[in-house]
This record gives sequence, C-alpha cells and structure tokens, in this order.
Amino acid sequence: MTVLIAPLDWGLGHATRCIPIIKVLLLNNCKVIIACNKQQQKLLELEFTDVTFLFLEGYNITYSSNPKLLPLSILRQLGNIRKAIKIEHLWLDKAIEKHAIDLVISDNRYGLYSNKVPCVFITHQLTIKAPFLFVEKWLQQINYQFINRFTACWVPDLAGKNNIAGVLSHPKKMPKIPVNYIGLLTRFEAIKTPEIKYDFCIVLSGPEPQRTILEKLILKDIYLLKVKILLVRGKPLCQENLKTCSKVEIKNHLAGNELQQAFQQSNYIISRSGYTTVMELLSLQKKSILIPTPGQTEQEYLGKKLMKQGWCYTVSQKEFSLKKVIVEIKKFDYQLPQLEAGSLQDFIGQFLKQLFK
Repeated sequence: MTVLIAPLDWGLGHATRCIPIIKVLLLNNCKVIIACNKQQQKLLELEFTDVTFLFLEGYNITYSSNPKLLPLSILRQLGNIRKAIKIEHLWLDKAIEKHAIDLVISDNRYGLYSNKVPCVFITHQLTIKAPFLFVEKWLQQINYQFINRFTACWVPDLAGKNNIAGVLSHPKKMPKIPVNYIGLLTRFEAIKTPEIKYDFCIVLSGPEPQRTILEKLILKDIYLLKVKILLVRGKPLCQENLKTCSKVEIKNHLAGNELQQAFQQSNYIISRSGYTTVMELLSLQKKSILIPTPGQTEQEYLGKKLMKQGWCYTVSQKEFSLKKVIVEIKKFDYQLPQLEAGSLQDFIGQFLKQLFK
C-alpha cells in the first residue's frame, strides 16, 4: 500500500507531528511518500531513510512583524491561499496516477482531497480562534467546507475533558465526516531520565519574522546570566554558527532523539506555545515557559488555558525577559498532568484494515 503524507508549511510543527504517523505506517509495511518543502524535507530526512520525498510548494504565507496587523495580513492573503489550495489539488490528481497512491494523509493542507482514493485530514483546530465571535463562526464554516471534502478527520488530542486543545479541538458543532481523536502525536519515546545538564533549554520555532524577533530578545540576555542554557534556533538549513561560551550552548537544529535528550536534561523548557511542542512537552512532563507567537490567536488561547490549569507558565513576547522569567517561575505552582497517549499503532492498523478489507 502506498501512502502519501503532506504537512502544512506553517513552521515545522506540522512536519514534526507527522513523524509518529509515518513510523506506524512503515511498521504496517506501507510505502510512504512525503510531499513537503525543502526545510521540512531536511527535518524529516534526519528521521527517515526509507521514504520517498516529493517537492510540494507550501502556502508561503507572509507574516507582519506587527502582531496587531497579523489577522488582517492573513485575511489579505486568503486569495493566494485559495489559489495554492487549487494548485495542490491539481497536483494531487496527477500524483495519485503517477505514483499509484492508495491513501492520502493531509496535515492541514486543504487541497489534498480526491474522489479517487481515501483522504484523511489532520487538524487540532476544528475551531479557528479569532478576535470576534462572528469571524470565528465564519472561519469555522469555511474550515468545515474544506474538511467535509475528505474521507475522515483525525484530531491529535484526547477525546475526554482532560484534553489539551480545549474548544479548538472540541467544538459544539462537528464536521459531517467521521472525526477520530487519535491521542497525542509525539515523536519522543520513553527513555531513562538522564542527569540534568542545563537549567534552560530554549527552542525557537515558527514563522518569520517573529522567530528572529524572539531570538534577538533572548540573545540580549543569554550571555549575562549565571545559568546553563542550551539554545536550539530551529533553523535546519542554516550554516551560520552563533557565539557560544561555557554557560551557553547554541545549535541551529537538533534531530528528534537529540532534542528529546536535551529536553530531559533540562530543568525548564522555553518555547512557543505551538501545539506540537505543547504535546511533546506534556508527554515528557516537563516544566515549560511558553511564549505565544504575537497575533497567533490559537497560541495565545493555548498559553492562557494551560497556564490557568497549571500545566505551563505563559508570558507574552512583549513582557518577556529571560532574567525576569527565572525569578517568576520559582513562585509558579506547576500541576503537570498524567495524560494517556493512547495507541496510535492500534488505531492506524485498524483504520487501514477497515479501509482496505
């Protein structure tokens, strides 16, 4: 069986959370084809040697450096996004014939549906948060128009009340197609907890220019503090090496197993409140400091929700200071949850069996 899997090019989180799915597909003797851009391919090549890569242009959304203008900036690009969706839909039609594809798994790529083969849509955002309720309802209507073109929808979250994404993944109104909550998607596997090596592991990610803006904020303080820090820049294609010292270690990128080790060797993790990162940190039960990407309503919602539950400490980028955070977290009462990940292998195995019996 040949399976095409394609992650959205919104940061690296969508590609990252596809890793456990790809592993299970390979265990089920599937031939896996990954459609992605060059940066995503660089990340996934570190994890897999036995898959085929096809280049697929992303939505190439540009982001304003002013967070207040981000929603307006995205709205202005809706025409280009719709055009990209049409292009990838036509691309898929040809790819199915050329590569004899039996199943398509699309992580938030709306154009990768077909009436020729079963197509699965992955999202944790059945509700897309917006500044105004009427805009939220309008976005959900558009969201469902696309989702309902697929065979099934997989939601990477837990089905019960003890979930991560809250109203994002558990809306009052559901799509018409079958929706399955497939548990947490994490590339990390249980290992013996190593000795603590760092006080803080800082992981940068997400779209530009906000990734660079946060990096500059961190670099301003990082060499002045008397704590041991590992900074992972989230730039897999970058060849430039930043200055290090005895207390500061800097990496452009780490493969999944290296990043897991870095997380487990650190007392605290500082990162964006991207959903994939949040899933991974909670699965490892690590204390985190989350900095939502300014203007990204989903990340801002997650950060507030999880801090209220005691699952993380959240601070806005505008108010962020590494020196200040080090003081504040000592007073914060973390209440890390015990979350059952569920068996992705059992779910996908059963899904494939029912689909092609």
